[in-house]
Amino acid sequence: MSKVESISEYHVDQQDESVGSLCPEELMDDYSQKLKVCGHPIRLKLLCMISKQEDPCVSELWVCLNQPQPVISQHLAVLKDKGIVQSEVKGNKRTYSIVDPFVQRIVDSILPVAEKAM
Repeated sequence: MSKVESISEYHVDQQDESVGSLCPEELMDDYSQKLKVCGHPIRLKLLCMISKQEDPCVSELWVCLNQPQPVISQHLAVLKDKGIVQSEVKGNKRTYSIVDPFVQRIVDSILPVAEKAM
């Protein structure tokens, strides 16, 4: 083995170790799944609306998004099933909030950009 080959192998091994310590596989798998779930345009809009409004209920969300109520409910169920949002019953309304800090940070970074574009 030449010096060049051994240096190249060492460099690759060193990179693999540093990437693994910065980006643990389990964490990246979790983040990847969350990004896939949140990547749907309706779900992303829902998350932005939930973050921006105080205690939005389903009827407010589907009216604002101009989507049928069952469609919005299905998307909220996916977000809830993945632990991204939670719902709470307040009187005769079910309200939603983002409970996943990773997703909340993403939405917080999107909102200022989206508001400037409007």
